[in-house]
This record gives sequence, C-alpha cells and structure tokens, in this order.
Amino acid sequence: MAFSDQTLYCRDCNSPFTFTAGEQEFFAQRGLTNPPGRCPSCRAARKAQMNGGGYNSRNSGSREPRQMYTATCSNCGGEAYVPFQPRGDRPVYCSDCYQSQGADRSGNRNSRSRW
Repeated sequence: MAFSDQTLYCRDCNSPFTFTAGEQEFFAQRGLTNPPGRCPSCRAARKAQMNGGGYNSRNSGSREPRQMYTATCSNCGGEAYVPFQPRGDRPVYCSDCYQSQGADRSGNRNSRSRW
C-alpha cells in the first residue's frame, strides 16, 4: 500500500499538521487504524501532563500515602497494620500470621483465598 502525506487538524489547538507517509506506515505496521488527532506539540503536552500526575497518577509517585489502621492480630495477639478499618466481625492478622494462614489453607504460600 502506498502512503502519501496528509494534512490533519489538531483536535486541541485546531492547527494543521502533517501526517507523513512514514508515520502512516508505522501506524499500519502496528495495526493502528485511526490517524492521530493531535499535533506533535499537543501530543507532547498531553504526554507530559499524563506523566506528571494528570491522567495516570498511579505511576507518578505523587499519590497520598495510604491510610493504615492498627489492630490486634487474631492469631498471635500482636500489633497488625492493615489498609482497612477493622469492623470486629472478621479476623485480622499481622503480616506473618496472614502469610502462614495462606500457606496452611492451600499448601502454597502464593495462592491465598479472598475472604
């Protein structure tokens, strides 16, 4: 398939930009069927925004620390730190007892059943 340069208009700034034949070939090789909707500068700005905590804040490292709660381990009576507020109607385990509970239940430390 022969590709030729196309002039497209950015959906953000409405300025024209060229979707080159080389870019079209790159898109086609990867199975991408839609042409880019943003000019290179708006794409770069959006990518920077996403990496800076905008759309993809999970990977940005700027997330608030998780609220942890203190509880008494139902197995050993030691102090347990958990990411949920214990309600009292279910057992809460410290890290060590939780891991041993998982190993006792299944015989495999990596396969834990959910409550």
